Amino acid sequence: MGSSVEQCILVTGGAGFIGTHTVVQLLNQGFKVSIIDNLDNSVHEAVHRVRELVGPDLSSKLEFNLGDLRNKGDIEKLFSNQRFDAVIHFAGLKAVGESVANPRRYFDNNLVGTINLYETMAKYNCKMMVFSSSATVYGQPEVVPCVEDFDLQAMNPYGRTKLYLEEIARDIQAAEPEWRIILLRYFNPVGAHESGRIGEDPKGIPNNLMPYIQQVAVGRLPELNVFGHDYPTPDGSAVRDYIHVMDLADGHVAALNKLFTDPKIGCTAYNLGTGQGTSVLEMVSAFEKASGKKIPMKLCPRRAGDATAVYASTERAEKELGWKAKYGVDEMCRDQWNWANNNPWGFHEKP
Repeated sequence: MGSSVEQCILVTGGAGFIGTHTVVQLLNQGFKVSIIDNLDNSVHEAVHRVRELVGPDLSSKLEFNLGDLRNKGDIEKLFSNQRFDAVIHFAGLKAVGESVANPRRYFDNNLVGTINLYETMAKYNCKMMVFSSSATVYGQPEVVPCVEDFDLQAMNPYGRTKLYLEEIARDIQAAEPEWRIILLRYFNPVGAHESGRIGEDPKGIPNNLMPYIQQVAVGRLPELNVFGHDYPTPDGSAVRDYIHVMDLADGHVAALNKLFTDPKIGCTAYNLGTGQGTSVLEMVSAFEKASGKKIPMKLCPRRAGDATAVYASTERAEKELGWKAKYGVDEMCRDQWNWANNNPWGFHEKP
């Protein structure tokens, strides 16, 4: 393939958890990829692992740029040096609790960074984006499963940034109809690449269930705090839609292909989930089975802003993107444990 036909994708936040797994799939599908990441919640080692996974030929089609979307100069430099066919925009902060304590940090990173990105994309006439939205835009849904045309609401500043950014995308596309934007509402991404070479490696105490369970399993944390055991669910714990990160990565490739082939896509939202609800306690038990480890638990009061049950309706993505999740909870836990067991300290050496 000559470079003239090779499509080049800018991936913001490409060193992060979902970013790295998606970059592997993009390279495997023949795309050229340029990452921009400020390494705020990720490490360069993750990108080295991606290179190792895809091998030297495909690795030559991957470029890493250290940069921050809040600095317009960093984005300008990228766009002035090469042409991008589309942008996959992962970069952002994602911890609910931190957003409640420090909303300005979230508005700065998630809103300002994205607005800067849109400005530069418009200037260089790159008007295709796949955006990382979130199931948090459904708030505490009245009914489940969540369907894309539900009324949207947010329950915390993090969720609000995702909701605002969806609205901004809709406004931009309405004003300038040549834009094509797909909003992907992720449910709960877990698991890891089957190689066990890349996976989620959050800094500090994990905010999400699976990395927390994983750190208990490898002995980095003493026990798992289960927030809420009196929900109106079969076992009293909250129910979520967990999705394997490799399914999620394939969903991004499907969304990209939709952008390139459907001039009428406009600005459209798709849920990426399995459509199945799994409770916290069910997930713990599946992980215990996969790892052969007992996970000590401490039952704690509910966390403010946590919904009882949230899972996806996946019909729209199946019908319009031709995408459906392939992996179930057992594979998610198997691959999560494989990553944890091989990398108990994530991408770092034991301190």
